[in-house]
Amino acid sequence: MATVEQQPQAAQNGGGNAIAVENPATGETIAHVPNRSADEVAELAARARRAQRGWEAISFDGRAAIMDGMRRWLVRNRDRVIRTIVDETGKPPEDALVAELFITTDEIKFWNKKAKKYLADEKVRPNSLFTLGKKMYVRYRPYGVVGVIGPWNYPLSNSFGDCVPALMAGNTVVLKPSEVTPLTALLCEEGMREAGAPDDVFLVATGDGATGAAVVDAVDMVHFTGSTRTGRKVMQKAAETLTPVTLELGGKDPMIVLSDADLERAANAAVWHGFMNGGQTCISVERVYVEEPVYDEFVSKIVQKTKALRQGPPGAPGSVDIGAVTFAPQSDIIERHVNDAVEKGARVVVGGKRREGQGRFFEPTVLVDVDHSMQCMTEETFGPTLPIMKVRDAEEALKLANDTRYGLSSSLWTKDLGRGEELANRIEAGATCVNDINTNYAATDLPMGGWKESGMGVRHSAAGIRKYCHGHSVLVTRVGPKREINYFPYKRGVSKALDRVLVMLHRPGRPK
Repeated sequence: MATVEQQPQAAQNGGGNAIAVENPATGETIAHVPNRSADEVAELAARARRAQRGWEAISFDGRAAIMDGMRRWLVRNRDRVIRTIVDETGKPPEDALVAELFITTDEIKFWNKKAKKYLADEKVRPNSLFTLGKKMYVRYRPYGVVGVIGPWNYPLSNSFGDCVPALMAGNTVVLKPSEVTPLTALLCEEGMREAGAPDDVFLVATGDGATGAAVVDAVDMVHFTGSTRTGRKVMQKAAETLTPVTLELGGKDPMIVLSDADLERAANAAVWHGFMNGGQTCISVERVYVEEPVYDEFVSKIVQKTKALRQGPPGAPGSVDIGAVTFAPQSDIIERHVNDAVEKGARVVVGGKRREGQGRFFEPTVLVDVDHSMQCMTEETFGPTLPIMKVRDAEEALKLANDTRYGLSSSLWTKDLGRGEELANRIEAGATCVNDINTNYAATDLPMGGWKESGMGVRHSAAGIRKYCHGHSVLVTRVGPKREINYFPYKRGVSKALDRVLVMLHRPGRPK
């Protein structure tokens, strides 16, 4: 059920232009939210723009104090926050706790500590004859109003979480959450007010795709997380106004298991990160390549562990492992990928179909005898499927892992750490874990971003906050002559002297 605080809002915002919010685990409509028009979005952006200078002026320490208040608010209200996330996504409370609340509170703490350091003036040493004696630095200045367009699978960590560095950099933010899961964003808006954020520093624009397009038009910079298909539309829209944009898009993340791997650890990791959040994670394990000598043993472990998973409507902690399919059209994609694989010769050894009855569920599914002719190995499934392919050796595994238009995350499993790192450095992806799986996402010091069609730009690390800023280069001449040596009027003697200096500095030598 919707939280007590959401029920009045559902009544207030119901109507012809309202969007119904569904609990995918029960099919129940739990709230309605406004479908904001372009004019309404423009007004929100105007309010945010008026508030931005004051927000920037309170300094890093002032912003950190407010964001720390938000972190504490999230922890104090954790039961309500988790219940809201579970209600609108259908995920188990453990997924909401670990991948949403833990991640977001840790990130707030990280940015409160690192923002000032990462955005401090960057001193630059001169390397040119013409800049000797000059003071030079780069100052990072907020864009102004940042639009964050969030996904439905992680309505806290990948929506509000991406607002945190933008806010800490001195921007105000308009968050456009997915119309499928907007309630968590509205809860964060309440939390920011209670944490002491000034009016209009953080605003939420609920609505559909047209609302998102209006956000792109109205703001000064956009960060988008979602599908590659929608990311292209965001980029095309941003190009009309030359609005800077960063994109975290789809993935088809490979897992490579070598014959000397710790198979028990690897199998546990594959099952957890293949099926956690119902497989609805951009960095889920979407395909597994296992060396032939250990293939049968590894598959046996996966089958045993997958059959033991509990699926159903989320209840108390510890009651289920796999929740619902959050976004209705995703069920069709999952089913299509499984059926395509079977038609082309794959075998389903666990699961393979939708669950009958209340709610929207797809069984945790293990596929074997797969190859790259099948959609389950080449297209993003974004559901609880784990296709496992036998390979001759590491070289074949690497070739297949890189045979994709995506490049978001990956993992490689071996007891030979030196070889593991060497092979990891040949995977074409934004991140690779050796003997671990996607823990790099929790390492906020590391950049997280995609290659190829998995996106552009990063979240986390210094680059993940500098992207929300203009880089402003400043050069100061403390003392200088009335006329520099290279100023008008040009003189023959000066030109000859400069020519001699050029040769002395750069020693051209004889051509080889």
